Amino acid sequence: MAQRSTLDDLRTAIRAVKLRATPSRVAVLALLRGEGHPLSHADVAERLASQGWDRATIYRNLTDLAEVGLLDRADLGDHVWRFEAIGAHASARHPHFVCTECGSVECLPGLQLDLGATRRAPRALKQRQVDVKVTGVCDACA
Repeated sequence: MAQRSTLDDLRTAIRAVKLRATPSRVAVLALLRGEGHPLSHADVAERLASQGWDRATIYRNLTDLAEVGLLDRADLGDHVWRFEAIGAHASARHPHFVCTECGSVECLPGLQLDLGATRRAPRALKQRQVDVKVTGVCDACA
């Protein structure tokens, strides 16, 4: 599980990218920094439902935080955007394991990708604008 951030750290990170540190933005960023794996909008909305924010507010916060580089947004092949924290407590552009049975997603941060090491690599690789996934059956489904 990713390291938990203090509220002051979260507010500082949000303000550093010129966004207001609203309670809902702080809650979204705190949740994703604490998870350690990507979550869909539906997952985030469900986990924060008890705090009273509607799904539209959560979605706007997810997209705002992704646009300024605090979250990474990826479609891992099932046409569902998943978000995960990047920056101080997590790294971007690492591969993910996607279970072909239950659809669960786990990060594979131990696998380092040397994106752009090849001279003739596509620009997307050099600019680290790719998503890499490994598929198979997870332990729970095996």
